[in-house]
Amino acid sequence: MTYAADQLDMSKSGVESRRWNFFNWYYFSLGLARLAAVTIVVYIQDNVSWGWGLGIPTIAMAVAFMVFLSGSPLYKKVKPGGSPLVRVIQVIVAAIRKRKAVAPEDPSLLYQNQELDAAISVHGRLLHTTQFKWLDKAAVEKHGEATASSTPNLWKLATVHRVEELKSFLRLLPVWAAGILLVTANSHSGSFNTQQARTMDRRLSNSFQIPPASMSFFGIMTVIIGLVLYERLFVPFVRRFTRNSAGITYLQRMGIGLLFNILFSVVAALVEKKRRTVAENHNLVDNPKATVPISVFWLVPQLSLHGMSEVFMAVGQLEFLYDQSPESMRSIALGLFWIASSVGDYLGTLMVSLIHEYTGHKNNWLPDRNLNIGKLDYYYWLVTGIQAINFVYFVICAWCYTYKPLEEVMEEDSV
Repeated sequence: MTYAADQLDMSKSGVESRRWNFFNWYYFSLGLARLAAVTIVVYIQDNVSWGWGLGIPTIAMAVAFMVFLSGSPLYKKVKPGGSPLVRVIQVIVAAIRKRKAVAPEDPSLLYQNQELDAAISVHGRLLHTTQFKWLDKAAVEKHGEATASSTPNLWKLATVHRVEELKSFLRLLPVWAAGILLVTANSHSGSFNTQQARTMDRRLSNSFQIPPASMSFFGIMTVIIGLVLYERLFVPFVRRFTRNSAGITYLQRMGIGLLFNILFSVVAALVEKKRRTVAENHNLVDNPKATVPISVFWLVPQLSLHGMSEVFMAVGQLEFLYDQSPESMRSIALGLFWIASSVGDYLGTLMVSLIHEYTGHKNNWLPDRNLNIGKLDYYYWLVTGIQAINFVYFVICAWCYTYKPLEEVMEEDSV
């Protein structure tokens, strides 16, 4: 994703001049791929063979690889500017070495070297900020540490830009962490939705039933349609009031996504309560293989709300991580998106394991073989509570967050 974004002008003026958002369309293309996976591929796996079900994605990947290679001569290749992790460690070491030094009140007296930072500040230099002031000591220049004819020892002296790289990265971590509990709350919803669908009436006709795994179609379609409506209707409408070229800020978009996800878990709890009540009324509680006489389309509202959460939260988080990370650390920052997904999945598995352990064998909320005797709705209410706490945490982080001051420098340099 970072490499794809590098092919475009992602400066403030470049983004504002376009009538489309790269991250929206990137996620839109992912939605199309997921749609094909849960419809065409799932149908082939269920009705033809697993050989073809696995073979078709393999062929698709081979074609994608050839298409990617064919465009190689056209790609814009950014020259590497050294390891950002090494620079981070250098700043920390330099700050520790100068822990007794006194940073000047005037930030212009801190060490700056545009030539040294040229490879890592192609789109502009980071301006000095007042947060994490103890790191400024790394840029305090002592006598003889820097000369015009030689590069300073970067383990003893760092430029303001390099210090601000670390500050920018530290600032975005609390906001990023809010995505972990979001994934935790959603980590098993797909599996539970499939289990619910398997017990419900899935007939579209006398000869065709919707495969349980294909119910995610509705969530994915919501993402695809929602992204188009977001860009073509929502942004132009909101822009009239906010005067923001993107309609709303990254943090506002993420916050709306978190609210949609809370609504998703509330509706999921209510629908599961309804499904189980119907099973009880028809004496099907002890018959896990029986079809509960309730339409599988009762699951559509919660799947659609989950899709709207992705439109706002997932894409908003990608935008936030890309834009607010230092330009030389964008691959690492976007890697955090997938790290949050991984950590959230592990925490979700831990939560389900604890539910199994503490709700007991007879009153297990999430029984393995018979969903009708469980309390899946209790699980969704627990998830709702976790997300409500996470939303409060996010609002506090968003309120305290300071956007990196880079754009002003870029505009000056381009004049």
